[in-house]
Amino acid sequence: MLPRPEDRSWVPPGVAARLRRGAGAVVVLLLLALAAAVLVSLLTPAGASATLERPAATAEGGAPAGPRQGDPNAPGSPTPPAEAGPADPGATAAPATDAQARPVLVHVLGAVAAPGLFELGAGARAVDAVAAAGGLAPAADQARLNLARVVTDGEQLYVPAVGEVIPLAVVPPGATASGPGGAATGAPPAVVDLNTATLGDLDTLPRIGPGLAQRILDWRSANGGFSEPEDLLEVPGIGDRTFEGLRERVRV
Repeated sequence: MLPRPEDRSWVPPGVAARLRRGAGAVVVLLLLALAAAVLVSLLTPAGASATLERPAATAEGGAPAGPRQGDPNAPGSPTPPAEAGPADPGATAAPATDAQARPVLVHVLGAVAAPGLFELGAGARAVDAVAAAGGLAPAADQARLNLARVVTDGEQLYVPAVGEVIPLAVVPPGATASGPGGAATGAPPAVVDLNTATLGDLDTLPRIGPGLAQRILDWRSANGGFSEPEDLLEVPGIGDRTFEGLRERVRV
């Protein structure tokens, strides 16, 4: 007897067989999944858990970059110092002046090996000036010269011989014009003998430099000496005005 068309619970025999096979397959898959879950649960240690962390940034070359220096959030990083405020415009260091940096010119005279004008470095001392002049002559009276003194630009440094009176015009700072025995003298500047004077002696005279002093020596050699102070007027470069300043300082 065939079922009526309106009876929807009826399934053809072939279809029912396929449904039973599909249901069996589903049951098998569920059992396999359950077995796999049980196996994983047995193999995983109790209480262990895997936590995924965000990978750290890497530095160049692939190595993990450590905490950046100065990062306040880095573990163990010291507290960063407070930022310095703006510099005080009035607290800038003053640059060295030209007078402190430029060389000095010193005129060395007297009992040295090679008197003359020498250029020395800033802060040079008397010992440097004497060394530039070739050192002390054998007759130099070193005890009357402060070799440790700092020389100044434009200074005339006179090295006296033993027993010599230093002309007052060239007495260095802190020194005294003293004669034999070390007695200080307040006498007027020494008078220079034109026929026995050295280049250094002549160079101590007013308005007479090393060049003009050498002309005086050359004239003396060429003419056999001076017979009177007025003979200086015959030396090239010495006029009436220059001679008036020398009249009381020279003799023959």
